[in-house]
Amino acid sequence: MKIGILQTGHAPDALRPDHGDYSDMFEVLLAGHGFTFRTWNVVDMEFPSGPQAADGWLLTGSRHGAYEDLPFIAPLEDLIRRIYAAGVPMVGVCFGHQIIAQALGGKVEKFSKGWSIGPTEYDFGGETLALNAWHQDQVTAIPADAKVCASSDFCEYAALVYGDRAFTVQAHPEHSTEFFVDLAEARGRGLVPDPVLDAALAQRAKPIDNRKVADQIARFFNERAI
Repeated sequence: MKIGILQTGHAPDALRPDHGDYSDMFEVLLAGHGFTFRTWNVVDMEFPSGPQAADGWLLTGSRHGAYEDLPFIAPLEDLIRRIYAAGVPMVGVCFGHQIIAQALGGKVEKFSKGWSIGPTEYDFGGETLALNAWHQDQVTAIPADAKVCASSDFCEYAALVYGDRAFTVQAHPEHSTEFFVDLAEARGRGLVPDPVLDAALAQRAKPIDNRKVADQIARFFNERAI
């Protein structure tokens, strides 16, 4: 199964030699599930020919806001709607989670309570999973087709499922603990309030459940292959 990665942002230049770009992280996360990958850097206005260019689609995180007036936002939303209408399975993570919701009729805003950073626990239908978070924006109203499949006290719409067409997650299963720590130092200082950042870094040793969410993503793709 060929997964088209729609890369909506890039990892900081200084971190790429050690960690790769966001597309590389997803290839590592989903290794061993029989997928092949191709990346389109939509943030740089590189778009696929259409929904059938891949068997499944994955939208990455980004430093940008889904509501920003940037050149790639409108064509990406149009592509999301075409993928959704075609029934090609689609997964979104962080910004990807948000832009899919926005494109399909939901709303994304800067959350009034601020940032969620680092190891964070989410309730996935009665199972508690810890994942690394990195966001201030949140989905604040969900599309009509979406159902909540994970939440936390801080993030009501932490994961959404849209029937058999899309599965999206606010947190970052592709972020290793090592990447989170390096990202906090490279991009966090001056952006995230120091007390929030320091509290998150103090939890860096907490085990995270990236593999469990990777299995959920792989299962979603494989069970909905068309």
